[in-house]
Amino acid sequence: MGTKRKSISKRMRFEVFKRDRFSCQYCSAKPPQVQLEVDHIIPISKNGNNNKDNLITACFNCNRGKSNIELTDIPQPLIETIERKKEAQAQYAAYKRILNKERKIIASEIEDVERVYNASFEGYVFTDKFKVTVKGFISKLGIEQVEQAMDSACSRIYYSEQESLKYFCGICWNIIKEREQ
Repeated sequence: MGTKRKSISKRMRFEVFKRDRFSCQYCSAKPPQVQLEVDHIIPISKNGNNNKDNLITACFNCNRGKSNIELTDIPQPLIETIERKKEAQAQYAAYKRILNKERKIIASEIEDVERVYNASFEGYVFTDKFKVTVKGFISKLGIEQVEQAMDSACSRIYYSEQESLKYFCGICWNIIKEREQ
């Protein structure tokens, strides 16, 4: 008596093809040059099942060539895909770490400018909108130049919080305009 075989649904076949990027995991061939099939990593005849983890995309020729031989080695294209995914994940994690570090540096620099301002106007806190303005000035001029501009504005317009901030912005914009000319 033979092994009873449950068929693989069309949806499952499509999911396997999609996961494997519609290419044979043995030879990397893709449609329309080849017809794709779903192959069992552990054959049904050797107690394999139809779970997605036991299925792999294969072209007609590779699937027939493999027959019911159990895979003991992962096919090279699949290993390459796994390695590419691992590398992409590592790069993304490194990118996120850099962005987070950059955000912390920017926040610290904005706080430094706010401290210069607080030396003249104690207890004043920059609004989120003004922090964005300061961030823009820092990116164009550098932290030292922006701190100097804030110090100059506070020294010159020491009698009004809002007027000193306007003067600070004017100083920064003038420096930016001078650099552009």
